[in-house]
Amino acid sequence: MNKPDIRDALGLRPVINVSGTMTALGASIVVPEAIAAMAAVLPHFVEVDELQKQASKVIARLCGAQAGFVTASCSAGITLAVAGAMTGDDLLAVERLPDATGLKDEVLIMTGHMVSYGAPVEQGIRLAGAKVVPVGQATSARAYQLEGAISERTAAAVYVVSHHTVQYGQIPLDEFAAICRARGVPVIVDAASEYDLEGFLAAGADIALYSSHKFLGGPTGGIVAGRKDLVRAAFLQNGGIGRGMKVGKESVVGTIAALEAWERRDHAGIRERESAALALWRDRLADRPGVRAEIVPDPTDNPLDRLMVSVEPQEAHITAWDLADALARGKPPVIVRDHEVEHGFFYLDPCNLHPGQEKQVADRLAEELDAARRSNEVIATPLQDRRNRRRAYLKRWPD
Repeated sequence: MNKPDIRDALGLRPVINVSGTMTALGASIVVPEAIAAMAAVLPHFVEVDELQKQASKVIARLCGAQAGFVTASCSAGITLAVAGAMTGDDLLAVERLPDATGLKDEVLIMTGHMVSYGAPVEQGIRLAGAKVVPVGQATSARAYQLEGAISERTAAAVYVVSHHTVQYGQIPLDEFAAICRARGVPVIVDAASEYDLEGFLAAGADIALYSSHKFLGGPTGGIVAGRKDLVRAAFLQNGGIGRGMKVGKESVVGTIAALEAWERRDHAGIRERESAALALWRDRLADRPGVRAEIVPDPTDNPLDRLMVSVEPQEAHITAWDLADALARGKPPVIVRDHEVEHGFFYLDPCNLHPGQEKQVADRLAEELDAARRSNEVIATPLQDRRNRRRAYLKRWPD
């Protein structure tokens, strides 16, 4: 017997997520092990610092780190890691931030990595009281530019691994880290939505940051992993600016459980199911007028693929963005990965599907494409209207 869907009681739409591990959609399906662990600890009191020590052991083992802890989110991890690089273990400095008087307060980041994940990466740096120092141009960063940006004021350098960043012309992490290490500058890697739990520290990073609630399938939280002194300094920020980023006992325990479940997960079996969904969608879109479907790899080398759906409006009778919107409006609502939709394509990501939803997605695609073909005119709303819709929604919220 199926359990009632809590979304009905809350008045929420039962969306199907083929966008990916997106915070705006709830990030991921939490694994049963994490749900059970959170439910088990919620009625009990714990000494949170001692609990974080247990988390540190698990994080260290799975991330190849010396130490680690759990915080509110990967975004919080950026701020705390930067703050720790600025203050070290000086508790007075911890309490004084974001006033960085007397501290090293410059943080380097390549211009091509200054992206938004829902908020600007550089804002997470500034929240610590640091000054952002861009390196290079958006489409080009070179070793000499990084070397030239390092000064006696440099506290740290942030390196972002994300599909949002410019995917060419950037300094590779191993070279970036080597340059910074030679000058005593710690490197903080934002790897929020990455499968690889060990590679970034192995490549020379001093701190690696992950989301608990994305591919790990844990509760909302962030993982700070890396060099013990820097992890400790970041952890000390919980007595300062990190107080507003604190994490509950349930999220720490849930993250521990999700990490341990990740270690046991049947990754090959999951990949097989995802590949079957991609093949189903590709086959259902084959021979559709004006539609081209292609399986493409993840741009940051995560072991997953997505379906790139390109739409030619004159043949399909609809634009890519109108098709995406129609899928989102229908029943059930299907939310696609549409951050590049102005180029005439969107993606279908199979990583967050419940059993049977891949067929519902295929049916919804056919339904909306059939409806568009029946239209006497091409369905093509102004792209600018779509861009402005989110802003208008936020300015009306909560009405």
